[in-house]
Amino acid sequence: MKVSETAQYLCKVLKISLLVVLLLGLNTAKVSAASSEGEPFSAGDMILHHISDAHEWHFWDGPYGTLYLPVILYSQDRGLEAFMSSRFYNDNHELVSYNGYQINHGHIERVGGGDVLDLSITKNVASMLLSAVLMLIIFSSIASRYKKGAVSAPKGLQSFLEPIIVFIRDDIARPNIGHKYRRFMPFLLTLFFFIWINNILGLLPGAANVTGNIAVTLVLAAIVFIITTFSGTKEYWGHIFNTPGVPWWLKTVLPIMPIVEFIGIFTKPFSLMVRLFANITAGHIIILSLFSLIFIFQSVAVSPISVAFATFMYFLELFVALLQAYIFTLLAAMYFGGAVEEHHHEEHEKVEEAQVDKALV
Repeated sequence: MKVSETAQYLCKVLKISLLVVLLLGLNTAKVSAASSEGEPFSAGDMILHHISDAHEWHFWDGPYGTLYLPVILYSQDRGLEAFMSSRFYNDNHELVSYNGYQINHGHIERVGGGDVLDLSITKNVASMLLSAVLMLIIFSSIASRYKKGAVSAPKGLQSFLEPIIVFIRDDIARPNIGHKYRRFMPFLLTLFFFIWINNILGLLPGAANVTGNIAVTLVLAAIVFIITTFSGTKEYWGHIFNTPGVPWWLKTVLPIMPIVEFIGIFTKPFSLMVRLFANITAGHIIILSLFSLIFIFQSVAVSPISVAFATFMYFLELFVALLQAYIFTLLAAMYFGGAVEEHHHEEHEKVEEAQVDKALV
């Protein structure tokens, strides 16, 4: 590597490191603000506040640092009601009741009790809508280029995303699903980029913890479960209830294998849900815990160590954000492949390959 190339590489690394330190510094400022009001610092409360959902989007302290989101409530006696979440806060940003409703531990409930259905646009919902808009803009611009019949080399964002799309098609969908992979490609691409983009957005200061919300991962896993179930062929269901190669008494007298296989239908999406939720949430908790050490020990000497480890974890989380999107998509493709697998088609392909080899000889 030449001296000029080495200098350029070091400049890029320095810029990225400065950006990470800036982002971590903003997070540190938010943690410091939480402990500067004279109350005892509670690392647990601070961490839960940052990773939990909310009816407002707080970016920084000050009159313009909070984005209040719409509150939409429905009850049988009062019907549909809508107002901004700023109604629940006074001039000192303290929680107050409004119109018979109050926020209790992040949940809206009626004062004095009563059933209410909360359909509000929370921080996680707003972040998902933002990621959906980003995906529409990104892929609409790329698709429009292909519709124009451009034959030149990919440029800009297209040159960055096209290898990823080809990788998902050739290394995830096609090997694991087989010749029916095309029907699952739109969902697999949407799944991968939705998880990846929200993982990245979740690492920004003040961002929502979308993929660290178990309700979101539950819905993603449920969609995979539904597609797998309704795509299942006769061979798929036959393998579950009449597993080949298993003694008959394990399928009839003591139906252990059918029960195990049937339970596996539900444990697979459950593992998808828990894996994504646990990995993303754990990463956020570790980073915030490292910053909390500064205020727990109340010593400036701890700051360099905490920031250094937090910076390392931040880079690691950037890798985990991509890795978890890949793993979720890969496992979903494997489940789809098991559901649509056709043994006779595989045998036909082997015969064709043998014929081709014979012809070449």
